[in-house]
This record gives sequence, C-alpha cells and structure tokens, in this order.
Amino acid sequence: MKNINRSSPHKWKNDVVKSVELYNSWFMEFAPKAFRDERLEASKRVEKALEYTNNLININRDLLKEHPEVLQILRMSTCPPIARDRLIGLAGVSKTLVDNMEDMEFPRIPPKIPVNRINTDLDCICVIIKKMIDKEIFVWLNKKEAASKNEVARAAIIIADRLCGAMSNPIIRNAQEKRQLDVIKKWLEERKYTHFEKVRFNEMKPGTFTFRTNVEVSSSQTGNSRNTNIPIDVVIMPKKAKPGEIPIMIEAKSAGDFTNVNKRRKEEAQKMSQLKNTFGKNIRYGLFLCGYFDTGYLGYEAAEGID
Repeated sequence: MKNINRSSPHKWKNDVVKSVELYNSWFMEFAPKAFRDERLEASKRVEKALEYTNNLININRDLLKEHPEVLQILRMSTCPPIARDRLIGLAGVSKTLVDNMEDMEFPRIPPKIPVNRINTDLDCICVIIKKMIDKEIFVWLNKKEAASKNEVARAAIIIADRLCGAMSNPIIRNAQEKRQLDVIKKWLEERKYTHFEKVRFNEMKPGTFTFRTNVEVSSSQTGNSRNTNIPIDVVIMPKKAKPGEIPIMIEAKSAGDFTNVNKRRKEEAQKMSQLKNTFGKNIRYGLFLCGYFDTGYLGYEAAEGID
C-alpha cells in the first residue's frame, strides 16, 4: 500500500475540514432514518417483551430464565429508567448474571453460577422492577381492565425511544460504518476485486477482499506467541500479491465530535504494534476515517506507521 497521507501533514488541516463537512452532511440526511429504523425494531422487541410478561403483569424468575433478553427492556420500563450498574447495586445481584442476560448477541443465564444464587438474584431483580414500574406509561396497571392495543403500542414506542436514546451513538456509528464499508466495496469491485465472506485472512487469493475478519496476532514482543484475535474491518489481497504475502488491512472509523477521538487513538496504535510483532515491520495497516479526527489524532497514528 503506497503512502497515501501519512507523510503529508500539510494536507491534514484541509482534510479535517472536508471530513467534518462530509460527516455533518451525512448525519443531517441519513442519521434520522437510521435512528427511526432502529426505533421501529426496538418497538417490536418491546412489544414481544410485553407479550412474554402479559403486559408486565407477570414478572418473575421463570420468565427471566426463559427470556433473559427482556431485562434491558424492563430496566427502561421503570421511573426513572435504571442503568445496568444501578440495578446491580439496588438489587445486590451478580454483575456477571446481569451482563450475560443483556449480552446483545447471546443473552443467557450464565451456567456456572449456582442455581440457588441465580434464583435469589432473579427474585431480587423482579422486586426492584415491579416496585419501580412507570405506571404513567403502562396505564393499564392502575386499572382493572386489560391493556388496549393502542395503550400497548404507545408504551412500546416510549420504551423504544428510551432504548434508542441510551444507544444513540452506537446506532449512528454502526450506520456510518456500513456506509464506509459500502464505499470501499464499490471502489474495489469497480477495480475487479471479488468479495468473499467468512474467509481466513491467510487463505485469501489475489484480487479478493473480505469484511470483519479476525486476525491472530502475538501478544508478546518476541512474536513467538500468537494467542490474541483482533478484529479487522477490511482485508484486501492485492492482485499482484506473491505467495505467502500478508494482505492489506484497513479499519473504518467515524466520530461525531472531537472530544473522544484522542482517547481512542491508542486502540489503533496497539493493533499496529501487535501486527508488527507478528508479521514484521512492513505490515500494511491503514485507517479509513470520516468525521471529527483532528491533526493531533492523525499525527499520533502517522508516528505509529499507520496511514
């Protein structure tokens, strides 16, 4: 990979201005839709949770065992909404239990916690949730009548708003990352590169690329111990690659303000260090940035050999 921008600091100030302008224009046009789409999906999850709990009338340990994924929704159903760590403190329960139940990809009851402890903790969680349920949202709980469809739909949207409000930054970041990967995919396919899914980085053929791949790297300075997997957003094997050549690796990064980027800059530098320890100093690793990355951030990464 040719040196694109690493040794051209005279261009960085103008690049930062253009990057910010691009991010802002994208945000104004597409971020509301991304948020609305996620809110719609969240409202469906809330409605399903209400169905499981008989519209919050039945909140008990057996329900939470069968549907641990509803815990996050129940936290957002209280007045005020309870943060995860606050629930752990209020109920005096295991952090491992709550973290596992709220795992985004695989919500579960952790198998290594003794059953008696799980039962006690789940009972305590139920007590807190039921005591703090927001009855101004779930108005049927103050009445003897069953909830109407309109009441359920209204409550689901309100709780979905709370869920998405707590997750607004990741929602926007994920939408921006998808845009970035789509741009890279289009650029590569225009140059006759072929996209493959779920291919190992060291088994790629010349003229191919893949997304979101784990690369095994050394956790030691000697390079003898390869026991850590690091995720890479884009891996590209050049058309003229020689047998055994390590592909080009690219990370897609976005930021909606300048505040946090310098806190995150060490993440990429650490990855670069691990890649160098494992594959040698000629490893090709770059960042595809969009948004609020200032010249200080660019300089820090450039000093680490990252383009």
